[in-house]
Amino acid sequence: MEFLSRQDAPFSLEQWAKIDDKVVKIARQVLVGRRFISLYGPLGAGVQSINIDSFDSTDCGHIEFFGENECFPLGVKSRRFMEIPMVYKDFKITWRDVEHSAQFNLPLDLSSVAGAAAICAKKEDELIFLGNLEQGYEGLLTATGVEKIAKGNWAEGETAFTDVARGIEILVGNGLVSNFALVVSPDLYRQMQRVQPHTGLLESERVGKLVDGQLFQSAVLGTNSAVLVCSEAQNMDLVIGQDMITGYLGPDKLNHSLRVLETVMLRIKRKDAIVVFA
Repeated sequence: MEFLSRQDAPFSLEQWAKIDDKVVKIARQVLVGRRFISLYGPLGAGVQSINIDSFDSTDCGHIEFFGENECFPLGVKSRRFMEIPMVYKDFKITWRDVEHSAQFNLPLDLSSVAGAAAICAKKEDELIFLGNLEQGYEGLLTATGVEKIAKGNWAEGETAFTDVARGIEILVGNGLVSNFALVVSPDLYRQMQRVQPHTGLLESERVGKLVDGQLFQSAVLGTNSAVLVCSEAQNMDLVIGQDMITGYLGPDKLNHSLRVLETVMLRIKRKDAIVVFA
């Protein structure tokens, strides 16, 4: 991948491998969206756009002995293309740190690498959950046309359990029956850390069982926010062009500028597979 300009950097292959390992490790710790959304790709750094299809509405399937009755096929009604945006964060490694590592045969300090990877991962989750309306990208919580439920007070009684059960009822009514996932803001997750009377279970455990353990918290949701999805690939996926990687930008006043980057986009195929608790 020549576009990363790694050959121009003063780092050995071993150091680049450690940089890559650090980026992957931090990303796995931070990322929430990828824990339940199907991945489409990596397609390659050169892929700049992806299609988003909408389908004709159709009747239900037919039951007939010879199969001769007219049955309108399900097909693509329209197709549009969206650019796959780049998510990135720049950072620097000082020339003194590089020389210190080389002179004393010590590991290179990768704290700045970890910080940039964490910021980049958080920005990816922001794109997934909140979108970027200025650039025209919808997120799970900001997309128009999704299902919405008026959320009760999750700090009281069984409200969280009943709200989530109601959300699942809506999804099942829309023909979606498996692979549910619930993502909540940290304050709502905290509110569910209490034992329900006569159950011996935390409210979070009861709610988690409704979604087969697919209960997550994410700080990018802010406060008092939650979203329930049926995350099958036919409903939504995460398009990846270039997965998260580090490139060399060049020298700057003897120091070395680098960039953690990826090209990624949430593709929502069925908005009725999303329930926002508002």
